[in-house]
Amino acid sequence: MIDTLALAPAQMAALLCARLCHDLVSPVSALGAALSVLDDENAADMRDDALDLVRTGVRQAQSKLEYARLAYGAGGSAPGVIDMREIQRLAGNLYKEAKQELIWKTEASGLGKPAARVLLNLLMLAVDSIPRGGQVTLDVTSNGGGTRIRLISQGKKARIEESVKLALAGKTPDDGFDGRSILPYYTGLIAREADGRVDTHVEEERTEFSALIPPMEGMIG
Repeated sequence: MIDTLALAPAQMAALLCARLCHDLVSPVSALGAALSVLDDENAADMRDDALDLVRTGVRQAQSKLEYARLAYGAGGSAPGVIDMREIQRLAGNLYKEAKQELIWKTEASGLGKPAARVLLNLLMLAVDSIPRGGQVTLDVTSNGGGTRIRLISQGKKARIEESVKLALAGKTPDDGFDGRSILPYYTGLIAREADGRVDTHVEEERTEFSALIPPMEGMIG
């Protein structure tokens, strides 16, 4: 399918880099603060706390980079199927300490790379849609008819911003693109380039992101 809006490659690369940098600011800043304490000879009593902060920062940075490697990037250059256990591991590590609980409902053993990337990116949007916490149910089926994805988020103040809806559809948000709105745009682009589609639905304290991705050529469900 032809995309509704074509961002210049340099612009998309810059915005995705901005998003990745935003994701890594918190854990890297924590590492810097911890190292400053460890370098301070007068802060010996805070050494244990600083070491805990180092461990936390490293764990968070690693989980975000591993997740982004597949969600934003190629996740390895070769096409193929991503094991569902690996997808769940990446998501579990990223949201291990989040206010949003992940509930998996899937019998798929693996997903084609486009479907896996759409799922991981939609998960970030689903989590963002319930900022006060709640549950995100991931319902994924994959067979000869392709991959069907449904992410239902339930929590207080659940919402999908208009800029997210527009960007998912390949349209420019009213305020233009930035490090936040590039994520839904990129997600919709991945789906459309795989001849698939993404949709959203909002009810009181409930949001839904869904996607349909046709099977890859030569892939058996």
